[in-house]
Amino acid sequence: MTMLSTDPIADMFTRIRNAINVGKREVTLPYSRLKEQIARELVKAGYLEAVEVIEAKPVNDMKITIAKEGRTATITSIERLSKPGRRYYTKADDIPRVKSGRGVVILSTSHGIMTGQEATKARLGGELICKVY
Repeated sequence: MTMLSTDPIADMFTRIRNAINVGKREVTLPYSRLKEQIARELVKAGYLEAVEVIEAKPVNDMKITIAKEGRTATITSIERLSKPGRRYYTKADDIPRVKSGRGVVILSTSHGIMTGQEATKARLGGELICKVY
């Protein structure tokens, strides 16, 4: 039985947050291409360990490994910025810095999902999805 969420990205972040709070290493959630791209950006930034798509019928699942065995999670806070009721867009010059550069902001741009640093280098603005530190 799968519960449908009106904001699947916020649901993904809540599942990750809850897993970290109870000390779990992995979390499984329903698959979507957008959630996979966001998770892969977090892996590239070093906040998650791995992302794996599990083929299943009728809906694929996605397994996110938060931390390796015996290590603590790198994520202190993960927060959704743009919500279904209120979208936040930014220009390339106005992309926010998180914790003086120690955190990362994820954007959806015309060239795909990328971090704030990558978007600034490419001179792209877009929708702010989340901030992580």
